[in-house]
Amino acid sequence: MTTEALPRSTQQQAVSAVVQVVLLGALSAGAGLGPVGWLAAIGYTVGLGGLLTAAVRRAGVSTLGPADLVTLARAVLVGGVTALIADGLWDGDTAVAPLVLMATVALVLDAVDGQVARRSGTASALGARFDMEVDAFLVLVLSVHVAALAGPWVLAIGVMRYAFVAASWIAPWMRSPLPTRYSAKAVAAVQGIVLVVAASEILPLPLAVALVATALALLLWSFGRDVVWLWRNDSRP
Repeated sequence: MTTEALPRSTQQQAVSAVVQVVLLGALSAGAGLGPVGWLAAIGYTVGLGGLLTAAVRRAGVSTLGPADLVTLARAVLVGGVTALIADGLWDGDTAVAPLVLMATVALVLDAVDGQVARRSGTASALGARFDMEVDAFLVLVLSVHVAALAGPWVLAIGVMRYAFVAASWIAPWMRSPLPTRYSAKAVAAVQGIVLVVAASEILPLPLAVALVATALALLLWSFGRDVVWLWRNDSRP
C-alpha cells in the first residue's frame, strides 16, 4: 500500500510516531533516557495509535482537524514524560528538568487546542474525547512520579477518572451526559498544575504534600458532586 493510499489520519499519526522517536532520541542524548523509558514510550505510542485509529473509524472521519493535531503534539510530549518517569522509577534517578518542561508545555497547549477548534469551526466529539484522554493520562503518569516523592495516596488523583469510568460499566446510571461546569474544568486543570509543581521539587516537601492534598480534596468534591447529580437525575425506568 502506498503512502497516498493511506487515510490522511494514518499519515498524521505516522508523522507523530516519528516525532516521538526523535524526541526519545533527544532525551537519550540530553537526559540519559534508558531502555526502560524507551519501552514505556513505545508501548504508549502503540497503544495511543491503536485507540486513536479506532476512534477515528467510529467517528467516520478521514483526517484529524487542526485542533486534533495540537492535541496529537501534546500526546507526543506526554510520551516523553511517560518515558522519563518510567526510567526514573527503574533506576531511581528521574531527569526532572525536561520532565517538568514537557509537562508544562503540554498543559499550556491544553488551552490552545480548544481555542483552535472553536476558531476553525472544527470542534467535534472525537476531538473533545481525544483531548480529555491525553489530559487524563498526563495526570496519571505525573501522579505516579509524585507518589514516589509524597506517598502512594497521590495515585488517587491519577486513577480517579479511570475509576469513574470503570464504575459506569457497573452502574449504567453513571453513563448519562453531565452538564458543563466550568468549576469541574478548573479543578481538572488544577490537578495538572499542582502535580507539575510538586514534580519540580521546588517546594519543601511538607508544602508540596499540602498542595497536592488540597488538589485531591477538590477532585473528590468535583467527582462526588457529579456522582450525586447523576444519581438524582437518573431517568431510567
